[in-house]
Amino acid sequence: MKIVQLTTDNREQFRRYDEPEPWFGTAPAALLAGFAGQPDTEIHVISCVRQPVRSPEKIGPNIFYHSVVVPKSGWMRTLYYGCIRAVREKIRAIHPDIVHGQGTERDCAMTAVHSGFPNVLTIHGHMQAIAQAYGAGFGSFHCLAARLETAALKRTAGVFCNSAYTEKLAAPRARKTWQVANALRPDFFAPVPKKKSAAAPVLLNVGEIQPYKQQVELLRCARQLHQHGLKLELHFAGELNPHSAYGAMFARELAAATQAGYARHLGFLSPAQLIAAMDTADALVHFPTEEAFGLVVAEALARNLKLFAARTGGIVDIAQNVAGAELFPATDFTGLENALARWLAGNVHTRQNTATLMRERYHPETIARRHLEIYHEVLGA
Repeated sequence: MKIVQLTTDNREQFRRYDEPEPWFGTAPAALLAGFAGQPDTEIHVISCVRQPVRSPEKIGPNIFYHSVVVPKSGWMRTLYYGCIRAVREKIRAIHPDIVHGQGTERDCAMTAVHSGFPNVLTIHGHMQAIAQAYGAGFGSFHCLAARLETAALKRTAGVFCNSAYTEKLAAPRARKTWQVANALRPDFFAPVPKKKSAAAPVLLNVGEIQPYKQQVELLRCARQLHQHGLKLELHFAGELNPHSAYGAMFARELAAATQAGYARHLGFLSPAQLIAAMDTADALVHFPTEEAFGLVVAEALARNLKLFAARTGGIVDIAQNVAGAELFPATDFTGLENALARWLAGNVHTRQNTATLMRERYHPETIARRHLEIYHEVLGA
């Protein structure tokens, strides 16, 4: 089977055009790793960029990469018309069996549904819900992205939903849906090393510093625990924009917390650095008000971390039947604080073996095989 995967090359998103190889989001990258183990498939990855980039022809034994250059005028300001035209021309030359648009955040969904070939979409982040979380005004990027998401969902043959929550939101706007979880990158299934003892238990929070991820509120929760005499270190991994209102507030709170010794910011981490941070931590604290899937939750459980999380979106699916996982309403910081206090006062270094369950559910080869089953279903229909 010949398959086109449309996904964002992060060299475009982060304007790092001089890097020699494409760099994808975590879920699409993990799926490609699964496809690499399927010898009867030929995968073509296509990404739109604003500037020419140097790239290898193949990024896997059966995976080809193509970048198409689209000028600035061909992106959101024209509802991705330039991307649609450029990608459609490339797809016609490849002539695949099916086209898969990865995500509705940017151009991929629109280019898939206008490709002229059988197509499906995956929702990674639900743009309608995210626009509501941001309070996006009319004509803003998130408002337009939400409207384009709806238009794309109505046109495609079906939608891959990474959680029951995503499927509930997508189903009224789509012809057909399938609940298929995101895959984890293979590195997260490497053996978990024995944790070294530390002066204080380490709590890890992963994600860009954003209001709906509630990192300021988590800092205040950690401050309360610290003032009650409990030892802990809260580590934040993710990008921080100190010029945004929320980023500036976080930076002020963090400065005091760092000086007091109960929190610090690790910055943006590579996959290897993130795994190392997880392997030195004792627990993950993830408390967003909106979450389509919650990939970092599954990644942390694959490293046998204790989980404290909001009962939000796909986190509920991931935490199902996970020993020791504790979920709370996304506004219940009192409940979170009390649970953390009990845990910190007990034996925090006792770990459950959650890695085995995560491997069974989210290994790339398992998820890739499910994708192929659905592709055959779509083509058969």
